[in-house]
Amino acid sequence: MKIIGCDFHPSYQQIAMVDVETGEMVEQKLTHAQGSAERFYRGLEGAVRVGVEASGYTQWFERLLEELGHELWVGDAARIRASAVRQQKTDARDARLLLQLLLEDRFPKLWIGSLEERDLRQLLVHRLRLVQMRTRIKNQLHYLALNQGLQRKRRLWSEAGRKELEALPLLPWADRRRQDLLRWLGELDQNLHQLSLQVEQQAQARAEAVRLMTYPGVGPQTALAFVLVLGPWQRFPRGKQVASYLGLIPREHSSGGRQRLGHISKQGNTLLRWLLGEAAQTAARLDPELRRLYQRLQHRKSRSIAKVAVARQLAVRLYWMLRTGKTYAELYPAAGMPGSPSHSVVAVRTDRLSGRPASLP
Repeated sequence: MKIIGCDFHPSYQQIAMVDVETGEMVEQKLTHAQGSAERFYRGLEGAVRVGVEASGYTQWFERLLEELGHELWVGDAARIRASAVRQQKTDARDARLLLQLLLEDRFPKLWIGSLEERDLRQLLVHRLRLVQMRTRIKNQLHYLALNQGLQRKRRLWSEAGRKELEALPLLPWADRRRQDLLRWLGELDQNLHQLSLQVEQQAQARAEAVRLMTYPGVGPQTALAFVLVLGPWQRFPRGKQVASYLGLIPREHSSGGRQRLGHISKQGNTLLRWLLGEAAQTAARLDPELRRLYQRLQHRKSRSIAKVAVARQLAVRLYWMLRTGKTYAELYPAAGMPGSPSHSVVAVRTDRLSGRPASLP
């Protein structure tokens, strides 16, 4: 078997390879543009294992290794770097470090989804970026309207508000800006409608996402992103680890019996964390227990802290829905009975730290 530590860069890669049967060691720099990297891997025979740090620009490399039947391990870049004790850092040293971790069975391997699942994440990312672009365009149109004394806030996007915006007397270049912005806004609305239909279609095709959408405030985009980013729920023994994986736990620097906590770590998927924050604001209105949590923290701390706390609790609850295979009404039956004493007073009794229903083991 051949084991390769690969320090990957967009234009080249530095490798350190050892044949475990013969003990032969090879160190080489392979360029990508000239095709030397592809020729090298195609020329390898027998079992091959390649270890790289988690980074971007590697999809073509992953497809190549999958085509050739080689095994690819992707490692945690932070933990790999932390294992290097020397202050000197070069590409050759990095490749030898990766090889050493592979040989000593200390390589911090990460779970990564399939290429199809990661490509599906691009649908969610693309839709989010278009939403952000639409928001910036609307802000510019609001600026033009306010400069002419027209303040309609959200009503500016109604049919009557749109007519008022188009009827504003503007100077030539401001008028050109208005026309371009309105045209781009219309195109973005059409594209977003099509992408939203695709997201809903993909979510409906997955039983896990359909189950998560039974939670009040969780729509197709949040449910689909949660399933794609989290992966198999068996990777997480507890809900607390899910919150840590998504970067929804506080930073901590404690020593000498003194605990110091900071803001959330944000060491996780940015897209899913943002979607959970958006869904949490709706869930806090519809779920009685989350509403009480939000209101309590809003008065004691601030709205932003309350929003993050609800997002964390929501993530843990979604994890328990995946783990138990139950819908919201099945897992939290008391919350689905408006007007009952349990709905207005007790709601769903859950473990405050784990987020699981108290009736579950």
